Amino acid sequence: MKRLLPDLAPWRASRDFRRLWWQGLVAVFVSFMALVALPLQIKELTDSPLAVGAMGAVELVPLVVFGLYGGALADAVDRRKVIVATEAAFGLLAVVLLVNALLPEPLLWPLYVVAAGVSALAGLQRPAIDSMLARVVPHEQQTAAAALNSLRWQLGSIAGPSLAGLVVAYAGHAAAYGMTAVGCAVSVLLCRGLAPAPPARDADKPSLRGIAEGARYAWSRPVLLGTYAIDLAAMFFAFPNTIFPFLADDLGAPWALGLMYAAGSVGSLVLGLTSGWTSRVRRHGLLVVAGAAGWGLAIAAAGWFGNIWLVLLCLAFAGAGDMLSGLGRSTIWNQTIPEELRGRLAGIEVLSYSVGPQLGQVRSGAMAGWTGTRAAVWSGGVACVASVGLLCLALPRLLSYDAETDEDALARKAAAVV
Repeated sequence: MKRLLPDLAPWRASRDFRRLWWQGLVAVFVSFMALVALPLQIKELTDSPLAVGAMGAVELVPLVVFGLYGGALADAVDRRKVIVATEAAFGLLAVVLLVNALLPEPLLWPLYVVAAGVSALAGLQRPAIDSMLARVVPHEQQTAAAALNSLRWQLGSIAGPSLAGLVVAYAGHAAAYGMTAVGCAVSVLLCRGLAPAPPARDADKPSLRGIAEGARYAWSRPVLLGTYAIDLAAMFFAFPNTIFPFLADDLGAPWALGLMYAAGSVGSLVLGLTSGWTSRVRRHGLLVVAGAAGWGLAIAAAGWFGNIWLVLLCLAFAGAGDMLSGLGRSTIWNQTIPEELRGRLAGIEVLSYSVGPQLGQVRSGAMAGWTGTRAAVWSGGVACVASVGLLCLALPRLLSYDAETDEDALARKAAAVV
């Protein structure tokens, strides 16, 4: 049993990791306040599904542009300063939402402006946070650190929406935005206590040339390409969340819609609570492949079964598969990418796991209109498994990756010791 429980070595070894963990937990909770309150407020102001869906459109471009720039920025300046500045800016945007909500007649356009601003700030911040992990956690503890971070996210993603829904329902949008602003202030205080994370002495200023250098490095590494490609394929073909309301209706269980959204997080949480064994894995490419294939198989089964409880069980297995694949990807990234390129590669990483779900929702919605909801779900799962298999054939080095023999992993390990 002890070997199954989460490995707490990173928590014990690194004060900065503990601070980042608590900051992330606070950030998850307060972000769900805004994520729940913002679309509900747009719905109340417009009564239009199209107006609510337009949030995704205004968020996508800033995320792509600032995600790439944020990666270059994280390699050029002190990453701690980037994290603190963007967290403070999140708080200012929450204050804008709070002031707007308190108006006698709240305005609609500030909600879209803030949504775009939050997306841009997330693109700037995420590479800095992701690239900090390899600096504050010992090389051999990267899988354990990734598991603890995923566990933090799953706890927040299960409890956060529930708390946010209660706050919005009983205290209103303004209360949710006010709590978001307070949470951002707490997050800033936690981040200010981090040790400085200055760039390399010869680091260049953020530029298109620097971004291109990061892209060329990623292209030269088949193992990295495999992690990005498999994640994109899995999310594009098998991310049916947007059609869950229609699937619930097809199954005659509209009451289970909330459970369908939560089931994946529950599966991820269970895997996180029993993730101790992953710290002893060397073949992290196998984790990526097995997790993505398991995700696809579980989504295919969820579309095939007609019993709601079996569907929920399948979605929980899908969440566990997604987390397993994520642990493998995070470990490979943090154990093999050179320090001077971590920010730019983290920017590419942000795109790989952010754009995929966005495109996957478009695919599943269009497919459901053409073939029906359940067929759109199970066919996407099958396509996911097939694409993972083809990518393994095209990029065999991902499948054979071994942390104890891979030359890039050994070079980073030696650099960490020095």
